[in-house]
Amino acid sequence: MQHIVIIGNGISGITTARHIRKKSDHRITVISAETDHFFSRTALMYIYMGHMKYEHTKPYEDWFWAKNRIELKRAYVESVDTEARKLQLSGGEQMDYDKLVIATGSKSNKFGWPGQDLKAVQGLYSYQDLESMERDTQGISRAVVVGGGLIGIEMAEMLLSRNIPVTFLVREDSFWNNVLPKEESEMINRHIREHHVDLRLGTELKEILSDDNGRARAVVTGDGEEIACQFVGLTAGVSPNIGFLEGSGIETERGVKVDPYLETSVKDVFAIGDCAEFKEPNGERRPIEQVWYTGRMMGEALANTLCDKPTKYEPGHWFNSAKFFDIEYQTYGWVWAQPKENEASFYWEDVSGKICLRLVFDRNSHKLLGVNNFGIRLRHHAFDKWFEQEKKVEYVLEHLADANFDPELYKKYEHEIVAQFNKDFSASVSLKKKSWKRILELVS
Repeated sequence: MQHIVIIGNGISGITTARHIRKKSDHRITVISAETDHFFSRTALMYIYMGHMKYEHTKPYEDWFWAKNRIELKRAYVESVDTEARKLQLSGGEQMDYDKLVIATGSKSNKFGWPGQDLKAVQGLYSYQDLESMERDTQGISRAVVVGGGLIGIEMAEMLLSRNIPVTFLVREDSFWNNVLPKEESEMINRHIREHHVDLRLGTELKEILSDDNGRARAVVTGDGEEIACQFVGLTAGVSPNIGFLEGSGIETERGVKVDPYLETSVKDVFAIGDCAEFKEPNGERRPIEQVWYTGRMMGEALANTLCDKPTKYEPGHWFNSAKFFDIEYQTYGWVWAQPKENEASFYWEDVSGKICLRLVFDRNSHKLLGVNNFGIRLRHHAFDKWFEQEKKVEYVLEHLADANFDPELYKKYEHEIVAQFNKDFSASVSLKKKSWKRILELVS
């Protein structure tokens, strides 16, 4: 029996622990300085907004861990001695391991802004961040959120839920336009402003000013404007949390470098989740994947490897989901902010300006390559199957209703979508007009 130590009790580390226990009698220890028990990190915003309590975010009862012989250790790992296979913990304690899993997640980015370490200036990643936000937003009159990504819009929604006015500084000319094509990005710009957020596009943070007590009192933008506030959210992305590995001999760059089996440059040391950086990325995927479901998949694959069944991490087709205030977002396959040379892109938007669909397909073969979907719920498994079968966009349009799982009595949009597609592409010599006519007949 080996002692497997997992640093980090997020989705990656806990999935690994659970699946090791299903497959073996190895001794398992999970170390975390954040919380006693695993909780759903994606639910932090709902605790703040009053929709959930912390205990509701724990998927397992507190007795689950002892019953399944998963030891939990509340501590901070200060350093790793890979030669001695020993961890140095805060308080002077040490812990031996046979195999080590690094699942320490991310930390909020800071880019050296003057004032970034003042009181009431923070990111939003950990449970401690939530506690700080609870404390520092009491009775304030304005907040500024810096950074135009998913965490930024979540923080803006959190603040608005407590009637705190928000100024949102986005460096790019349009929200998240390094990810979203122009039309989708502009839709979210409008939606943010409809929620009375003071959205400042093309605006950078220059400095955070302090009051007499060392607390944020204002920000200064790149063009010199001073905006009074009592809380600053720094949400300009996250970076792997790996500072404690310095001097360990484990190869790192932005994250911990791993092979397809999630093993590091040191034998019997592995890394998973937000902190892992693949030496060779999976297809079009980024070297670091900071997504909940990929962390879970890495944990399942690594558990097999640690239980003597070597398993590569093979995540399949890309997908992701998010929420922009009231608009739900799903993406499947690859939709780039700027289409590639071989790609054709179809975009449909409802007259409400809050619902849209984009289909990206190969210009020559018509094979579906990617989907962006806002405001309509479409089944992941349907698109996963269509990608696997390399279905053409004609087929997808014909069967789009099969993928819809909006509740009963919700408005259906398939006819409008197909009609728009037919209008946009009917003059193209590369498309078969008979196919579009057949599709229209099927959805009429």
